[in-house]
Amino acid sequence: MDISWADLDSDEQRTIAILGAGLSIELCDPLALLTLRRLGLIIGSSHLTAAGHNLRRAAVVKSIAG
Repeated sequence: MDISWADLDSDEQRTIAILGAGLSIELCDPLALLTLRRLGLIIGSSHLTAAGHNLRRAAVVKSIAG
């Protein structure tokens, strides 16, 4: 399953950004965590998978590139 940043809602995007920055899981929306886990972007309670990291990195690069 290929997921793009645009496929995620704002809570899911925020959750990926929070976890990618190493911030507390307490700042994340619980429903977004469940959804991202089901999509295979989070493993365990608060760690991004390789796919999650790649999605975050692509969103950052795209925003910098304009």
